[in-house]
Amino acid sequence: MIKKRWYDRLKYIFRRRVFVIVSLLAQIALFFSLIAGTGFYLEYSYWILVVLSIIVCIFIINKHEKAGFKITWIFTILIFPFFGGILYIMLYYLSNPKKLRRALHKNINDSKEAFYLPGNRLNELVETHPEFKTHAHYLQEYAGFPVYGNTKQKYFPSGESFFYRLLEELEKAKTYIFLEFFIIKEGLMLSSILTILERKAAQGLDVRIMYDDMGCFLTLPQNFQKTLTEKGIKSFVFNRFRPIVSSLQNNRDHRKIVSIDGKTAFTGGLNIGDEYINAVERFGHWKDSAIMLEGDGAWSLTLIFLQMWNLGFKKKDDYASFYPHADNTEKTVPEAGFVQPYADSPIDKENVGEHVYIQIISRAKKYVFINTPYLIVDDNLLSALTLAAKSGVDVRIMTPHRWDKWIVAITSRSYYRRLIQAGVKVYEYTSGFNHGKTFISDDTIATVGTTNLDFRSLYLHFECGVLIYASKTIASIKDDFIRTIPSSQEITLKDCARNAFQKITQDVLRVFAPLM
Repeated sequence: MIKKRWYDRLKYIFRRRVFVIVSLLAQIALFFSLIAGTGFYLEYSYWILVVLSIIVCIFIINKHEKAGFKITWIFTILIFPFFGGILYIMLYYLSNPKKLRRALHKNINDSKEAFYLPGNRLNELVETHPEFKTHAHYLQEYAGFPVYGNTKQKYFPSGESFFYRLLEELEKAKTYIFLEFFIIKEGLMLSSILTILERKAAQGLDVRIMYDDMGCFLTLPQNFQKTLTEKGIKSFVFNRFRPIVSSLQNNRDHRKIVSIDGKTAFTGGLNIGDEYINAVERFGHWKDSAIMLEGDGAWSLTLIFLQMWNLGFKKKDDYASFYPHADNTEKTVPEAGFVQPYADSPIDKENVGEHVYIQIISRAKKYVFINTPYLIVDDNLLSALTLAAKSGVDVRIMTPHRWDKWIVAITSRSYYRRLIQAGVKVYEYTSGFNHGKTFISDDTIATVGTTNLDFRSLYLHFECGVLIYASKTIASIKDDFIRTIPSSQEITLKDCARNAFQKITQDVLRVFAPLM
């Protein structure tokens, strides 16, 4: 039976992979055949295409876009001037993100007032902690994510501790359970969660799972949605991966959110897969992190989930109907600092995650400690990090020593030299793979979320996180970073020495860093 199940799964994966790959190759072949047709060798055809590429380059230079993306495309067009321009047009202007943008914008507008059901705590935060005014004002007044008090926070320094607490909280659910993940894999972690979800759904709870199609392309069987339906669980597959050459395939749902009754919520770096809880070994010990909110702040992550969920259905939810404290009968949670959950979208051109990081770095006075699995940044973040270090701030970055993608590893390490020369301390976690995404500064502010320090997370994916102000939880996040240093290797300039071939390879890879 087990062999048959695996056979059916492999057959499906192979069939779908082949279909997608063949379809994409067919489109690419058609593209080149049109370019290289009988008329291509005529002189006027060649020059028409070259002029088109020049026009496209001018357009790219003047476009409101990150310099890294501009350089990558201009470099590509310079190498292939006769088809680079058409390739750009085909990828970016034959795709149509307007429908998705309009739908998400409507969901955001429809849910805007619901974010303030627990009240508005911005003025209280600013009065008691004026140093956080710019952080909080940007996220609330411009990005649309309010400040919340009345919220307990619990930081989890490992996947195991997160997993055990998650199962406990799922058992407590009374009204609904919402899950949103980039990757879901079959195994112990998933089966343990599904066992609880199936039982809760049978009890009449509203149970929903949302996951990214590309993230789960090779990890879930064909009938997974059918299986969920049979268990009474609603599901939505975000941005189905279709065999169409389009830039929209880059916009993946990289968020990780669990909301339980709108009263308790989780987010962080962990997906659903056994390596995240070290039930299986992959790249050594998996080091990750998560945050749990109990109280008003959990409501914000609930709404962030619903905004995405409603992209998949014509019938939209009444956002306010999910608010857990509407009858005012629930006991309030004692004060524990302030939190500000936030989300980032690649289709609104506002790089919320990047701006949160830059504000933390630029306003640090004593230290900034950073966990990130990837370190592929643009000039803005690189300048912010090096300027902070040059100004006497203790800047430390923890990356993995054992990487999951060797090309990304080589590119990440190409940034080490400039950072170290400026005074940044770079560590590699030698016990395995560091997948956490945390920033901590000056014992007063921290963020835990899903956003990596790479182009994909910062500019192409849907992401989320929680900004924490003046809370004891910040000490826990800092202590975790400090305790991890003995299991890491500090990188020196000597370690960054490169021969000519390595230097050329890294320089070339950095040109194409926005694609990684």
